[in-house]
Formats: sequence, C-alpha cells, structure tokens
Amino acid sequence: MGKNAYRRLGRVAAAVWLCALLTGRALASDRLIPVGEPVGIRLEVEGVLVAGTGTVDTEDGPASPAQEAGVRAGDVITAVNGEPVEHAEELAELLGALEEDSAELTVTRNGREMSMTVAPVREADEGPRLGLWLRDGVTGIGTVTYVDPEDGGFGALGHGVNDLESGALLPAAGGAVSPAAIVDVTPGRPGSPGELSGSFSAAEETGVILKNTDCGIFGRLLQRPFALREAVPVAAPDEVENGEATILACIAGQEVREYRVEIARAGFMTGSGRDLTVKVTDPELLSRTGGIVQGMSGSPILQNGKLVGAVTHVLTADPTRGYGILAVNMMKAAEAA
Repeated sequence: MGKNAYRRLGRVAAAVWLCALLTGRALASDRLIPVGEPVGIRLEVEGVLVAGTGTVDTEDGPASPAQEAGVRAGDVITAVNGEPVEHAEELAELLGALEEDSAELTVTRNGREMSMTVAPVREADEGPRLGLWLRDGVTGIGTVTYVDPEDGGFGALGHGVNDLESGALLPAAGGAVSPAAIVDVTPGRPGSPGELSGSFSAAEETGVILKNTDCGIFGRLLQRPFALREAVPVAAPDEVENGEATILACIAGQEVREYRVEIARAGFMTGSGRDLTVKVTDPELLSRTGGIVQGMSGSPILQNGKLVGAVTHVLTADPTRGYGILAVNMMKAAEAA
C-alpha cells in the first residue's frame, strides 16, 4: 500500500519490451474485468535512482562529492556530460573515462530537470567515486484492479510507485508484472499498519508496465494468467452510493475472495487516491488482517454490479478504514498522453 510497501532494490536487471505504447489511447472497452489478484511489480526508472548519499574514504579523509554538489536521495541521474545514463554500471563507466576533474550531471527532481557539477574522488585503488547509493528500480507486491477484456490493458495499485526517501513519483522507463502468491499476513493494529507478504518469480513475466501515475500503474498483459471474471460496467461518480459494497482481495495464496465493506464519498479529489473512504465490515477479513493492510492497494471496489474503484491507502490510526480511488479516475490516467 503506500510507499512502505516497496522493497529497496540494489539493482533491477535491464530489459527491453517491444510493445505498443499505452499512452494516448482510450480504453478499448467501457466494461472492465475486476481482478483482485496479487502481482509482483518491478518498475524501472528513466535513469539511475539515488537511494542515498554518503562519504568516500580518500587519502585526505572522508569526502562527499555528491552531497557537496547538491545531489539528494530521490534524485534521478539521467546523463553525465550529456551522455545518457540508464544503469548504475553506465554511470561508473562514464566516471571512469573522465579526462577532467569534474563532470556535469543531469538530474531530475520532482519532475524538474537540473544540472549539477560534481568532482569525483578516488577511494584507495578504486575508480572515481561520488558517494552515492544507487538503484535502477524498485520491486514489491500489489493488486491488479482491472483488465480491459478487449486488449488486455490493465490498471493496478490505484496510486503511484514513489521513491521511499523523497516520496516523489518515479519516472517509469518500463517494468513488468508477474503472478504472485501471498505467503503471510501481518495484521494491522492502531498505529501500526499491517502488510501482505508475497513471493513471485521475475522469470514469469505476464505483462509490461508502461505508465506510472498518481492514479496507479498501467500496462498490457502479454498473456492471460488471471482467473478472470465477467466484465462489468464502470460506475459513474454520481452512481456511487454511500453504504454497502464489496472488495475483491487475496490474503492467502492466489485465491481471490469477496469481502464486505462500506464506502462513503470523500469529495472526489481527482488524482489524490482519496476519492472514497472505505470501512471493512467483513468479520473474516477483520479477523485475519485487521482491515486494510499494505499490499491490498488496487483491490477492486464493487457496488450494484459495477466497478466503483480501488482501495489505495489505510488509515494508520484505524486499520479498519482506508481510502479508495474512483475507477473513472484510473481510466482517465490510463488514457492521458
């Protein structure tokens, strides 16, 4: 659920997917298949993500070139002296080939591009160092909200994948989803959100991630791995009623079950992931998870035979309650260029 649901990766292997871009297209159908199954999510970023900064031990003592240049955790390095950088190894190679004492880094921070001049230092007999902890992407467990029955387009999470340190939305350069199984549940308690723990194999890619937005991740299935239900209409905002509804969620293995909740409209704040409030009322779900837990992000919300939206966040003070996003807002994000 939120940013704490994502595990840090030292490195995510590079991959290239040959597929049509999702951006700029409308959904092929106005009826969507609610899913609720867990998936392993691997997101690659456009450049190299700065996980943190530190010091380099040199002959003259500790040095912090990156910090001195203004580099922060959450920044994405996209070029060195104008040469594009996609992976940590490329950054190291470009620094090693420098003929001057400094280099110009192109950095993206909160969607804004900037330039920084850094002066690498050497650590013992090693090559030039900046004092950076880097990663090429992030990985974690989430839930698929819907699949388009016409073309296999999918939406998941209901919120974006953000950097752990800065909270900034990560600029996606691709990624993949894989079938996952829930292996353990840490129940939520007031002041301590619970969590679903899952496992997945990176070798079993079943879909590609094409967009990471504030309203969820979107992509296209390469195969149909899910036990898909029938497609249902998408509820318009004025069709959403305060009161009883259900969610589709998996809290053990790969079995998706329907659980009772109550929803209330919360102002329809487009793109906030807080269009709805959700209260879990199902006795079984409450006994096993305490309510909404991390990893349930994307669980579809159904009411009156229609797809209303998806669960997005848990209230830390009261894990029986959380927020949801309207399905129509997820669809708008999928359609946007």
